[in-house]
Amino acid sequence: MPIVATGMDMGGSMARQDNSAPIIIKRKKVIQGGGHHGGAWKVAYADFVTAMMAFFMLMWLLNATTEKQRKGIADYFNPTIPMARVSGGGDGAFGGDSIFSEQSLAKNGTGQPDGEPSEDAEQGGKAGKGEDDVSAAEEEAFSQMSEQLTKRGGESMTMERLMRHVITRVTDEGLIVELFDLPDAPLFEGQTALPTENTRQIAALLAEVFAISTNDVAINGHIQTYPVTLIDNPAWDLTTQRAHMMRLLLEEAAMPPARIVRVTGHADRKPVTDDPSAIRNNRIEVILLRKDR
Repeated sequence: MPIVATGMDMGGSMARQDNSAPIIIKRKKVIQGGGHHGGAWKVAYADFVTAMMAFFMLMWLLNATTEKQRKGIADYFNPTIPMARVSGGGDGAFGGDSIFSEQSLAKNGTGQPDGEPSEDAEQGGKAGKGEDDVSAAEEEAFSQMSEQLTKRGGESMTMERLMRHVITRVTDEGLIVELFDLPDAPLFEGQTALPTENTRQIAALLAEVFAISTNDVAINGHIQTYPVTLIDNPAWDLTTQRAHMMRLLLEEAAMPPARIVRVTGHADRKPVTDDPSAIRNNRIEVILLRKDR
């Protein structure tokens, strides 16, 4: 027998449907990571690494180049050659121009100014070329003298024994020949300025080698640090006396006295080792000065 829904049943069902709460579905968007700003630290870190690389490169260049090379590098980053006929590449008194602009324009292929080069430009070009020639000649002379001193060590056992006291290096000041004490062979007797036979022979050798050049000579005396308990520290007087003794030895070996322009005692103020009291700090520096010193 079929079941027929009554009006009451249908009304109750409708009432129950109206009273039920609607179902609301919320969709939440989840963003992982920091978004677009999450990589900003990478840019800052890259800038820091670049700055540190530039800093260490600068430190290396300052330590590994000569004064002339450093000047060339500085000129590269601060050019004075005009970039055009009407404007210069700098902000100096000549607007980036210089008294050599007439020559620079021709060399760069930007044209030759009307008329003959000025007298200042010609003289300036000759002066610059002359300075380069002098510098090159000095470097060649320094190299020859350093090589001669090195080769002397292989001539005999006596020369090899003497050359144990000698090292050479070229600096902005000139060719430095450093003579230093060895534990078993000092340059001077005890705490005096009386030279040993080795020192006399080395001085004669230096006078012979330095005869290749006419450059002036400077002499520096250095010594190891004395104990602080000494009431009368002889460091200053002793280094000065030893430097003067080296001057006398060079003059006895036929070096013209006029070439020696400076004799200085530095006491213990410039040690070459981490330990200021080491014997290695007892030394004499004979410097063949550059022409512009």
